[in-house]
This record gives sequence, structure tokens and C-alpha cells, in this order.
Amino acid sequence: MNPTELLGCVLVFVVILFYSCCIDRGQWKIPRDLTEASLSGAGLSIIAALSMVFLFGMELNNYLTVSTSTSVVVDQSTDGDFLRIHFDLSFPALSCEFASVDVSDVLGTNRLNITKTIKKFSIDANLKPTGAEFHSGPVSNFIKHGDEVEEESGEGSVSLTANNFDQFSHQYPILVVNFFAPWCYWSNRLKPSWENAAKIIRERFDPEIDGRIILGKVDCTLEVDLCRRHHIQGYPSIRIFRKGSDLRDDHGHHDHESYYGDRDTDSLVKTMEALVAPIQLESQKLPSGSSNTTENTKRPAPKAPGCRIEGHVRVKKVPGNLIISARSGSHSFDTSQMNMSHVISRFAFGKSIAPKLMSDMKRLSPYLGRSYERLNGRSFINHREVDANVTIEHYLQVVKAEVITRGYHTLVHEYEYTAHSSVIQSLYIPLAKFHFELSPLQVLIQENKKSFSHFITNVCAIIGGVFTVAGILDSILHNSFRLMKKVELGKNF
Repeated sequence: MNPTELLGCVLVFVVILFYSCCIDRGQWKIPRDLTEASLSGAGLSIIAALSMVFLFGMELNNYLTVSTSTSVVVDQSTDGDFLRIHFDLSFPALSCEFASVDVSDVLGTNRLNITKTIKKFSIDANLKPTGAEFHSGPVSNFIKHGDEVEEESGEGSVSLTANNFDQFSHQYPILVVNFFAPWCYWSNRLKPSWENAAKIIRERFDPEIDGRIILGKVDCTLEVDLCRRHHIQGYPSIRIFRKGSDLRDDHGHHDHESYYGDRDTDSLVKTMEALVAPIQLESQKLPSGSSNTTENTKRPAPKAPGCRIEGHVRVKKVPGNLIISARSGSHSFDTSQMNMSHVISRFAFGKSIAPKLMSDMKRLSPYLGRSYERLNGRSFINHREVDANVTIEHYLQVVKAEVITRGYHTLVHEYEYTAHSSVIQSLYIPLAKFHFELSPLQVLIQENKKSFSHFITNVCAIIGGVFTVAGILDSILHNSFRLMKKVELGKNF
């Protein structure tokens, strides 16, 4: 209540008190029968006073209570032509190594593997983080391979299995492993270059004499448990293990790196030589050039099978899709091993709303905010024994709500949505797909400004009405008692 309104309320009470004092002092000419003290008149006066206080309180409460009006209008888009989507999703079976966030819409926008506003964290099967933020590094659009028809003079790499893997990883300071699948196109393209590079490295660093590095290979179609233990989801995956650093710690993590550089023989040999150089020159730094080449082609390997993806993307206000999937331009994926189960910690449209602002908004419209983050806390788990190659799709219909205060100030732009989810059998790589459509209409909620003059008029009407009714009732009672006394007197005589 502003000072003017408060002053008006004080004046009303002053008028009431002044009127009461004038009556008590007899300054107003009032009929004698209305000034005669009686028990009924006293009771009626008390009832009238209580009634005035009660009705005044109700009127004051009604005046102070915030009222709103709701209307549906065409979306005015006062917050621009773009919309933010905030999300925090956990995928227990999708590796951060290949997890990709893509956006597309009906106008032809198609952005793949967004990384600028996205953070990834490796998580275990219980959705607990296993380390710091996972940095996937720059993605090369073109990886050079060797000649596909290159003849192999033999196999230079060692075949590794679950029985001898730990022995080799602890015997050699550097163990570089090619996890492959025979059916994979990219694995077959890598094979000749890999074997040639392994032979060259074996000749330059003889395992029997030098013993600093050895190249191995693992067939993931035969060694399924071994590949799953190292979180292999794309083929081929080249891992660099250093002696002792691949030991499991309390959380079951592996500390090793992934190689994402060129796959021709010369590039592989240069990388292996750069890995051996620090062991040969322990007190010196790596030669310039070889170090940079190696560092640019290596990235941390995932420490856990799952990935938590959080961040935001900007999309146009047209029907579109937000897609999370496994993506790589130089790897193949076994769709039967892909599981896109996920848990949604947060999924919301528009700018983040502060808790205080949300409480102010609910004060105006209590029903708002119920569908602001409708998918929060929901789990969508696909069990392999039930079905494979399943895409989990969410269909979201988004409606904008705008709250305007009495000063014609926009309090908040809020986007609420409905969600319908389903699972779809897919012949391709499974996805987690969020299809969203924005309504062309918006809900406009305005706070109604109440007239102070109307409040004063109602207060005066309450006071005058109570006095009038009390006077009428008092007159009726007074005359009735006088009549009854006359009747009694007439009977006595």
C-alpha cells in the first residue's frame, strides 16, 4: 500500500472517531429515544461495532489481495527470435568419448556435435561422477589412412586377450592397443597401416632387447568382456597404456589415453617414437615438433562407461530436434551394444528463473511453474533383455507465459511444456531425441490495479450501512418494548 492509500485509511478512522465523539457529547441533535440507555441498545451497539470492524477488515484484505486476469494472445516474442534449452542428462551406457549433442529444425539448421556450451562428465553405472570434466578436444573432419590395397607382409602387432592383457601392460612401459571389430569398415582400413607400423616399431625398438614399447590388438567380437572393461564403444579405438598407470583404483578407473590422429603408417610411427622419447631421454624435454604432434592427437580416454551431459543450446522458435547420440566420422558402432537409457535431472526452456522470482510469480499465479521443468527427475531406462536398438523419443509442446505487474513491468518470461515419451525400434544408431514445437499463442497474465477511491467508497458504505441498519433495529426494538409496556399498564388498570 502506498502512502496516499495509507493516509486515506487513517482519515476514514478519524471520521469514525469524530462522529462517535460528537454523539457522546450531544453536539448533534438526535431524537431522545435514540439516546436513552437500554440493555438492548447496548448489545446492538456492540454488535454494530464488531460488524463494522469485521466488514472493514474484509474490505481491506480484498483491497490488498493481488488479483490477476489471464488472456491468450498471439506470441509477441519480446524476448527475441531464439530460445535457450537448458538440460542436465545422465547416460549410464553412453561413453563421453563419442557422445554428441546435435540440433536441427524445419528451417534447415543442422548443427552437429555442439561443444562450446556443453560440459561432459564421466559417470559410473550409479550415475556418480568419476572425475573432472571430460574434454573431448578438437574433432578432425578428415583422418588420413594408408593405402587400402597395401599388401601385408605379416602381422607385427601382438594379439591380446583377457588372459595376457595385464601381463603385457605391466611388462612394457608403453603399450598401444588397437581395439577393432572385423566387420568394421574403419578397422579394415586401419589394419594394413597398423601392422606395418607395428613391424617398424618392433625393428627399431626390439621387445627382447629394448623393451620400451609394443603394439597390440584386441578383437572385440571375441574379447567382449575385455573391451567392455575398457569402455570401448567405437571401432577402431586406439588406446595408449603406460606401465602401471592402467591399474584400477578404488573406483575401478583406468588412466590411459585415446589416439585420434592420422592412421597412415608414417603418422603412427612418428607418434610411437614420440611416446618412447621421454623414456630414452629422462632428464630432457621432448624435441619440439614431435611433442606437439603427439599431444594434438591424444585425448583422455573415458574413465567410466557413462556420461553426464549438461549445458544449454540456442534454437530458433520453430519446430526442431535436440538429439544426443554417439557420433564419429572415423569410427563404427555396434548398434546392438548401444543403449541410450538416460535420467533427466533438468530440462527447461528459456532463461533460468531465480527461486525468489519464481516465488513472486507463484504469488500472482499459483498454478504457474508446475510444467516449467516437467521432465525433471524422470528416468527412461531400456533393458537389453527387453529390446535392442531402441531410440527414446520425447515429444514436447511448449507454451510461453508472460507475467506483467501493475506497473506494466514484465516480471518473467516462462516456458512451460507438455511431454509425451515413447520408444522406437531403430535400424540405425539409437538416439535420445527431444522433438519440440512452440505454440504460436502465449498466455498473458496481468496483475489488476485496484482503485483506491472504490475502496474508500466501500468503506463509507459499510459504515453508513451498519449505522442505518443498527438504527432501524434499535427503533423497532425500542418501540416494541414501549408498546409491550403500554399493554401491560392497560391490563393492570
